[in-house]
Amino acid sequence: MAKVIKLTAETDTGGCEKPMNRSILILLSCGVAALAQPAAAQDVGPRVDRLEREMRAVQRKVFPGGAGQMVEPQITAPQTQAAAPGIPATSAIADLTARVSSLESQLSSLTGQIEQNQYQLRQLREAFEAYRKSTDAKLAAGVAAPAAPDTPPPARDVAAAGDTRDAPPPRISAPAATGGDRAKQVAAIAKPSTGDAGEDAYTYGYRLWQAKLYPEAATALKKMVADYPQHRRASFAQNLLGRAYLDDGKPSLASIAFYDNYKKMPDGERAPDSLLYLGEALVQLKKPADACKVYDELGDVYGDKLTASMKADVAKARLAAKCK
Repeated sequence: MAKVIKLTAETDTGGCEKPMNRSILILLSCGVAALAQPAAAQDVGPRVDRLEREMRAVQRKVFPGGAGQMVEPQITAPQTQAAAPGIPATSAIADLTARVSSLESQLSSLTGQIEQNQYQLRQLREAFEAYRKSTDAKLAAGVAAPAAPDTPPPARDVAAAGDTRDAPPPRISAPAATGGDRAKQVAAIAKPSTGDAGEDAYTYGYRLWQAKLYPEAATALKKMVADYPQHRRASFAQNLLGRAYLDDGKPSLASIAFYDNYKKMPDGERAPDSLLYLGEALVQLKKPADACKVYDELGDVYGDKLTASMKADVAKARLAAKCK
């Protein structure tokens, strides 16, 4: 009887040992999974934070005007088919990791495209700067050419440009004044006094030019530009300085004055006029090809600002220079 009881006890002990081993294994496996999930979450968290920071940086590059703007992509990935019912789904951590990896790949591709666009933009800017420097050098070379004696061209009436202050007077043949007579003529020119020193200096130079006292007009106009370079009339004075040289039979000095007005004050009201007169000066200097380039520059830079009268003058000037 005792033997039977012993066997039963052994049997009971053996039967209890197996369930205990299974429970331990289940608990251990659950514990490992529980420990692995926080570790995976800790690995994904910094990657998501980094992606958010990089995406904000990309948005600042793409949308510098404001945040929160969204643009639908023109090229989208093909739609993936949904998994058929019954197929086991992956864990949430695995799905999140895959999505983060995909975001990292897309962000890397977008960053590469932005860098390529910036590189191409730099190339365009460098090409434009090279073209501008080349054009400036060619214009400067034409301006520095020696003067050729010739008669001044007929004056152009600029009244259509909206200001008749530097409109040329009728040309009347008269002997040049010399000595005391010239001094009297200069002294007879009244100096205005309106309270605007820059305006008065320009008006005095204009009056000297109108009286055909070209050297004295050139001196007064150069002083006006030097003393009041920011004045509205500075562009007028520099342009009239070139015209004084041109009317005095000095096309080389005139071309320099006209070019300086365009180069230093491109937004001045008489910058387009200076380019037109620069072309005339270059024609006098026997450089019609350079004059044609100047007329092209005039059309490219100020084409939409030219009046109908000035456009007609440009067409006549191109015809006279035999521009293609």
